[in-house]
Amino acid sequence: MRIVDIRERTVSIASPIANAYIDFSKMTCSVVAVITDVVRDGRQVVGYGFNSNGRYGQGALMRDRFLARVLEADPQTLIDHENDNLDPFAIWKALMTNEKPGGHGERSVAVGTIDMAVWDAVAKIAGVPLWRLLADRYRDGVADKKVWVYAAGGYYYPDKDHSKLQAEMCSYLDRGYKVVKMKIGAVALEEDLRRIEAVLKVVGDGKHLAVDANGRFDPGTAIAYAEALRPYDLFWYEEAGDPLDYALQAELAAHYDQPMATGENLFSHQDARNLLRYGGMRPDRDYLQFDCALSYGLVEYLRTLEIIRSLGWSSRRVVPHGGHQMSLNIAAGLHLGGNESYPDAFQPFGGFADDIAVEDGSVGLPDAPGIGFEKKAELYKLFRQLH
Repeated sequence: MRIVDIRERTVSIASPIANAYIDFSKMTCSVVAVITDVVRDGRQVVGYGFNSNGRYGQGALMRDRFLARVLEADPQTLIDHENDNLDPFAIWKALMTNEKPGGHGERSVAVGTIDMAVWDAVAKIAGVPLWRLLADRYRDGVADKKVWVYAAGGYYYPDKDHSKLQAEMCSYLDRGYKVVKMKIGAVALEEDLRRIEAVLKVVGDGKHLAVDANGRFDPGTAIAYAEALRPYDLFWYEEAGDPLDYALQAELAAHYDQPMATGENLFSHQDARNLLRYGGMRPDRDYLQFDCALSYGLVEYLRTLEIIRSLGWSSRRVVPHGGHQMSLNIAAGLHLGGNESYPDAFQPFGGFADDIAVEDGSVGLPDAPGIGFEKKAELYKLFRQLH
């Protein structure tokens, strides 16, 4: 049993959308295939992965450092003999050989993308969906049968007026979502409030709307928005300031007693620990959005979840960023609180299996071995181009 090749390709996910900090006009994404010599049901097992939106493709890092470390390792050192499978922890260790502590960021995305493909292969070798494998290994077989999801959108588009923003949000409600999210911070506060009020007219209540500033605000602006947002009683107020500015986040908590969310741009268990120690986040109401595909993959994510538990947080307060099937499997198998969803943006990577609809704000789980990419036709077609 061995990995015979790992292949990477950088693809475009460019679009005219923008948040408060960046536009996506030149956004790229890495797709990876981990090819094994294992055969299941007459087919060679291949694991697939990709990195979440918002971070560019990492092909150069993969080719320069990470791929060779796995392919040059003794194959016997990468086997989980107890489970007769590949060992994702040993593979992760090989990926991180000769990497100094710290320096999280782009390399965490490269490793996280490869790690996703490894876990897809591991679950396929075991012949079970990844969510089932995770529940069996880490939660005594107990998995959620469905996962709560919210629809992320509300980006700034050229010539997008309030009526078009309302139509977008209505389309999410029509598809079964109960909570939607929109961007704020790229225009003046007064205009953002008009945009929010336009959306509230169609979603009906602030509890059905989250807002995301994508780290745009300085402390004064973050607090000014908090004071203006408070009467709307929103689902959450997300990433007001720079993700590493824990003092800003802590100060914001003193001015905003309603739910906040952050964490999508923190890429290690050490960063997660610092956020919970120093960022003023409150375990009874706030949400954590760490994304395994951006933060060294599931091997590191398990460490992050242990940090969360040790600091008194429920895993139900974790709702990963990214809107992808990997996080859906993790949410179901490891007892998380839900998952982001991109019904329209970042296709074919956004959204879930083609045959699973959103019902009453939740989605069911794929029954295919692995992560379930084969159940998403356009995405699987893209992966197949790698081999």
